[in-house]
Amino acid sequence: MDTSVKGERGRAFRVALIVAGLAGVSSVLAGCQSDPDIDITNYARSIEPADVLYNQGLANMEAGQLTEAGRKFEAVDKQHPYSEYARRAMVMSAFVNYRQAKYTEAINTASRYLSLYPNDEDAAYAQYIVGLAYFRQIPEVTRDQRTSARAIAAFTEVIERYPDSEYVEDSQAKLRYARDQLAGKEMQVGRYYQERKEYVAAANRYRLVVEQYPNTRQVEEALARLVETYYAMGLESEAQTAAAVLGHNFPDSQWYADSYKLLQTRGLEPRENKGSWISRAGSALVGT
Repeated sequence: MDTSVKGERGRAFRVALIVAGLAGVSSVLAGCQSDPDIDITNYARSIEPADVLYNQGLANMEAGQLTEAGRKFEAVDKQHPYSEYARRAMVMSAFVNYRQAKYTEAINTASRYLSLYPNDEDAAYAQYIVGLAYFRQIPEVTRDQRTSARAIAAFTEVIERYPDSEYVEDSQAKLRYARDQLAGKEMQVGRYYQERKEYVAAANRYRLVVEQYPNTRQVEEALARLVETYYAMGLESEAQTAAAVLGHNFPDSQWYADSYKLLQTRGLEPRENKGSWISRAGSALVGT
């Protein structure tokens, strides 16, 4: 067959497909226009350019109109998904939610961003927002501290995955606070057991603080409480070692002074047993 004929037939076929496609679109539009619940003209007018919506969101944010800013950023994501502006709007939406104390929404939006763009330049910021959102929900030390653990995990991710980011220093500070909360919770439980003379259970809690949270403010008291609990159980060598490590790290502490006096009631004094777990843990303590 003549190639020119084949070419004409091919063009005719493509034209037919285009016409059929247009006819299909026309029928859909006609159907929509006949539907009283759909206004195609107004719908088309409601679609604004991505850059316009994004810049409006920024302007609203600068004006302190966070709710409206959030609407604009969400509109970018919905109307122009996977666009460059949608990517940027997602991070800003997470930030706006955080600023409005919508912490669950902030975490969800930032986490979604991280799942879609884990290596993007704003990924460190998104991870930082996750940490901040958990951090702001940390309760009093007397309550459940699962939120503290989640904040620790989020800030650790910032520090380890994005070590050169500008958010590392603040993440480290907030990480220390969250760890102190967890240590404080263990201390609270330990004191509860100690007051009830359940010394083994109490000592286990204090040991956990010394071993797992050495760089927190709770360690000083934890060592003193170990002196008290081991002393009460008759484990004099362990009590002396705890007092010695306490004195080495916190020599001017009132906790140390009280521990020293307690040992003296039996003619004892602080003396470190190098084979004790307390001695091994001592090198990692805050006062070292």
